Amino acid sequence: MWTNRLWPGVHIPESTPTGGELPAYARVVNAVEGNTTFYATPDAATVEKWRSSVDDGFRFMFKLPREITHDRKLRGVDGPLRDFLDRFEPMGELMRPTSIQLPASFGPADLGVLARFLEDHPLETGWAVEVRHPGYFGTDDERRLNDLLATHGADRIILDSRAVFAGPAKTPEELEAFENKPRLPVRAVATGNHPVVRFIGQTAEEANPEFWEPWVPTVARWVNDGREPLIFLHTPDNGAAPSMARRFHAEVAALVPGLAPLPDPPPARALGLFDETPPSG
Repeated sequence: MWTNRLWPGVHIPESTPTGGELPAYARVVNAVEGNTTFYATPDAATVEKWRSSVDDGFRFMFKLPREITHDRKLRGVDGPLRDFLDRFEPMGELMRPTSIQLPASFGPADLGVLARFLEDHPLETGWAVEVRHPGYFGTDDERRLNDLLATHGADRIILDSRAVFAGPAKTPEELEAFENKPRLPVRAVATGNHPVVRFIGQTAEEANPEFWEPWVPTVARWVNDGREPLIFLHTPDNGAAPSMARRFHAEVAALVPGLAPLPDPPPARALGLFDETPPSG
């Protein structure tokens, strides 16, 4: 997401108009996980607007529509898949990788379906696959999955929701996260060039660094190995997500001095008459 009612005046300029959030967001961080495409494919004008709102260093990771992943479960999807990829063709290298979020019902018995999909639909900008069936964790089928992804240069999306289940569940957003977020083992594996981590933390920003701390050296190692990981940090209300992302990036950069910096964010609040620093002396 790049729109949140809690961000204007805190992370993005308070004067940001409705519909102008993406360019403001892109001046704070350099990647976004696009969830809306799971529910509907935007029209061509919207895709072009998104493309023109960011510079060439930005990255989108959009989800395939649920018709493809959840309704058809990757079977008989040539038509809707081509429609989706054609619609996003103007994104070019900015759309890297594309997310295949599979339902919990897509189990190890379906690995052959995933294999045929990856074989029949190679994507130059890459696929990233998220599985939620417990059979893919700590089993021989997990090895089969990882080998399959590595063979096709596809990445495995790693969901880390441990902080959610360790923290309080008091606000409506926290209760929803506690009830609905997947609770699966964390597998820090890189099978392609763009490993993806989806970290879901607690509402209180300062509660999260201890949970993401183990990821810092792992992500630094991936970068030093020549990979280009995407790390998305969320909270139940996402209010602190931009500043968390910048803090995590800084921690990785401390281990990877050559890491490209994030953009210099614009002032979130305009200086008012009584906000200026008084002269000294």
